[in-house]
Amino acid sequence: MCRICGSTVGEFFDFGRQPLSDTFPEPDRVDDEFFFRLAVGICESCAMVQLLEEVPRDRMFHDGYPYHSSGSARMREHFAGTARRFLREELTADDPFIVEIGSNDGVMLRTIRDAGVRHLGVEPSGGVADLSRAEGIRVVTTFFEEESARRIRAEDGPADVIFAANTICHIPYLDSIFRGVDALLAPGGVFVFEDPYLGDILELNTFDQIYDEHFYLFSVNSVRAAARRFGFDLVDVQRLSVHGGEVRYTIARPGTRPVTAAVEAMIAEERERGMLEHTTFEQFGANVKRICGDLVELLRRLRAEGKRVVGYGATAKSATVTNYCGIGPDLVEVVYDTTPAKHGRVMPGSHIPVRPASGLTETQPDYAILFAWNHEEEIKQKEKAFHDAGGRWITYVPDVRIS
Repeated sequence: MCRICGSTVGEFFDFGRQPLSDTFPEPDRVDDEFFFRLAVGICESCAMVQLLEEVPRDRMFHDGYPYHSSGSARMREHFAGTARRFLREELTADDPFIVEIGSNDGVMLRTIRDAGVRHLGVEPSGGVADLSRAEGIRVVTTFFEEESARRIRAEDGPADVIFAANTICHIPYLDSIFRGVDALLAPGGVFVFEDPYLGDILELNTFDQIYDEHFYLFSVNSVRAAARRFGFDLVDVQRLSVHGGEVRYTIARPGTRPVTAAVEAMIAEERERGMLEHTTFEQFGANVKRICGDLVELLRRLRAEGKRVVGYGATAKSATVTNYCGIGPDLVEVVYDTTPAKHGRVMPGSHIPVRPASGLTETQPDYAILFAWNHEEEIKQKEKAFHDAGGRWITYVPDVRIS
């Protein structure tokens, strides 16, 4: 049953038994791993693409949550630009107030703080929330929902902007989110969020965007339907190039903002592309099976030839790839990553060892699978020595290829 409208959800792909994507166990604690069924479907009524099984939020977002939004230079620049846009266009009244849902390590709010604007991050993962506090960013460690939103309104007043990046798609209980937005948002304020775009996932075969934390895969059609169901309007959309393709959605109370031409244009484009038709998703599933088959065949051939193959980027989405495709230490000996909290641990489910990124050039393997493909340009520039010494990159979206 659809979590938005209650209609029937038609399953279109089953990735099978999957672990928590952002939990990297210690090598001697792998027996304690939590697994769930990762299956995805589309609502026959409102077209919302969603997972069929919900993972308890406390298992995913906790004090040890390892992802840091500021880990990428490109993302730091992106969020600084987002903050400047809010300061220029939305936070112009006397004593404005902005709230960020899922503020992580405060990468966006740093610019807001520097401008002296009232702000609040709402971040349930205590470790990254503490990083924000250490930099003088105001943050509360809790989940955003109707109850917490009402508390914030009582203490701080209404918010001119409520923002979220790569967060709203994580939250199955969108009804409570929208009720919270309704309780907290100023009459003329905006709710702005950006998340991976379903259209790009289908076009580029980025199937690894489907994992436990991404409960929803948003399209403009489905977001507009959800906004209307909860008493709001989708008033603007903007394509973003980050993270393999995202859309920034701007939502407001009906009649408070004009609806831009971009909304209707993307609605029409999605219909033309067949993004409301089940056959489109069946073809996507066939592409997933083909890509996984090609990737495993390539890895087996390289290992048979005596080549050393590693991975680069112990990302959440790589859990989907390694576990669905059956890729373990026999095919990929190690995954190199820049996050210290992951070093000395193993990849979820597949148990491939995770080591510091410096090992790529220190050991100079023959091939490296780029699991963090959404940061491809930045990584290849940083690891230029690997390529110059003869190392070659393997990518698998939109198809398997060696660069």
